[in-house]
Amino acid sequence: MKYWSILLIFCFFVGWFSSGVYGGDIVHEDDKAPKKPGCENSFVLVKVPTWVDGFQDNEYVGVGARFGPTLEAKEQHANRTRIALADPPDCCTPPRNKLTGEAILVYRGNCSFTTKTNIAEDAGASAILIVNNSTELFKMVCEEDADTNIRIPAVMLPIYAGETLEDLLYNNSRVYVQLYSPRRPAVDVAEVFLWLMAVGTILCASYWSAWNARVAAIEHEKMLKDGSDEVEISEGTGSSGFVDISTRSAFLFVVIASCFLVMLYKLMSVWFIDVLVVLFCIGGAEGLQTCLVALLSSFRWFKHAAETFVKVPIFGAVSYLAMAVSPFCILCAVLWGVYRRDPFAWIGQDILGIALILTVLQIVRVPNLKVGTILLSCAFFYDIFWVFASKWFFHESVMIVVARGDNSGEDGIPMLLKIPRMFDPWGGYSVIGFGDIILPGLVIAFSLRYDWMGNKKIGAGYFVWGMTAYGLGLLITYVALNLMDGHGQPALLYIVPSTLGTFLTLARKRGDLKNLWTRGEPDRPCPHVRLQSSQ
Repeated sequence: MKYWSILLIFCFFVGWFSSGVYGGDIVHEDDKAPKKPGCENSFVLVKVPTWVDGFQDNEYVGVGARFGPTLEAKEQHANRTRIALADPPDCCTPPRNKLTGEAILVYRGNCSFTTKTNIAEDAGASAILIVNNSTELFKMVCEEDADTNIRIPAVMLPIYAGETLEDLLYNNSRVYVQLYSPRRPAVDVAEVFLWLMAVGTILCASYWSAWNARVAAIEHEKMLKDGSDEVEISEGTGSSGFVDISTRSAFLFVVIASCFLVMLYKLMSVWFIDVLVVLFCIGGAEGLQTCLVALLSSFRWFKHAAETFVKVPIFGAVSYLAMAVSPFCILCAVLWGVYRRDPFAWIGQDILGIALILTVLQIVRVPNLKVGTILLSCAFFYDIFWVFASKWFFHESVMIVVARGDNSGEDGIPMLLKIPRMFDPWGGYSVIGFGDIILPGLVIAFSLRYDWMGNKKIGAGYFVWGMTAYGLGLLITYVALNLMDGHGQPALLYIVPSTLGTFLTLARKRGDLKNLWTRGEPDRPCPHVRLQSSQ
């Protein structure tokens, strides 16, 4: 196998680490303090623009409390209010300073959120801004015996916002804020495009994989027909090189991926993200080169260059066409690496990411449904554990922390496809991990190879049903993300049962389960003739 193929498989592992579709970085304890009358607001993000000495300054993002009145949705309807510091800072006792309608800035701790808010309201405050003790936004709930007859809004701010505002007030600056909460659209167009990208990538990869498999099978059978004594399909070289996943490898994926995920979690920093960026650039450039060579070689103008090879140290035999497109691919990867923090860098990231995914799906293959079932089942439990259950051991979701790139100074790790939310007043990105495309894509590509080898019609095959099940599972993921109040959702939680369940049920009903499970290819009494007739 070529060295770059090994690198691509490594990037595949890293892409699996970031498997999932994620929401915001907000935590709460609703299981300890559920809704009740006077404490049943929906949690909403709150925009907090500031003005310092008459000039507009920073805008912060907070989260509204479960209690108190709802906030205005439009900026023009929100009142501009001056801020005052609480004295004492925790506002657990009546403040010493006189309030005349100001928004009071207090720090979390020493008493409950409702106690602070009731004291601030009694002192004459028009709103309370509670500063958290970390950068996360903690959702403020009510204790069981709380007085919830509260008439002023309460907003939680991250610690850096509170410290900045406190410094300004200590310098005798006049600081004003507005509190309003724009409504998010029920469905953002970015999620639609991301869904199309994921489905389209698997569709293209499956046809590419099936075409290569059919060409290789025809050539192999022709050699048998000609009576050749040495029949060998190249593995790891050229466009037909591939690696079959074994049952053992499918089980080991979970162990290896978990170890690397914990390593990413523990070592997450600026320099470590830079290492991932370099690896992603190399893998993306190689993936883009492979895709361009495959595309251009289908045109007769480039056929000779694609079939003429020169020996290059380390890389072995390389076609002239590959050498010609390599500078362009390297340039694309380098430009993305340099300008990855710019607003439109997501376009380059998605192009390189899709090319990498397409290439990985040509190199790594599932030989039968047994291996595919083990692989997806392991990924299913892996995803659930590291998104949800890891909170019991690490006090936060390891998968979401890694995907967001916390403590790295970056907006998430690069092994994600992402699109900016187009009509969301809060901005941000809709993202999907490489693993949510690659892992189901391996099984779906296998199904199309199976259909083509058996010359099955569309309705009688498995590919269309698998693609439909995957698209439906991913759609349910986004619906769940919007219904779960912004909590991160592991996409494979919904994709695996939908996709794998469809395959197993359909195969059992049609009587193909034995062949799919073990052999991974249909019964063909005269395979050479059938393959030729399907062209």
